Amino acid sequence: MNLDDILGRLHAIRDRNDWRRFHSPKNLAMAASVEMAELVEIFQWLGEDEARQLPAETREHVGQEVGDILMYLMLLCGELGIDMERALLDKLADNERRFAR
Repeated sequence: MNLDDILGRLHAIRDRNDWRRFHSPKNLAMAASVEMAELVEIFQWLGEDEARQLPAETREHVGQEVGDILMYLMLLCGELGIDMERALLDKLADNERRFAR
């Protein structure tokens, strides 16, 4: 997965639709939050076993919401000049240090 290529494709969609004016960091963070709420809603009333054994259609819906969240996070990182891969790797290394046993 090449994050720069994906971000370029997202920017192409944004630019074709004249959405740049809406893509402030605040709006992108809120949009990611809304999509996260849609993901949470899928699991809202499920038991633990049900949540792990989703029907194919529901699993596909989860994937769509995860994709929405990731796209908004990528756009947010692009707007703020944050290297998403570096941020993830740095946070992973931090967690490994903090939670190593």
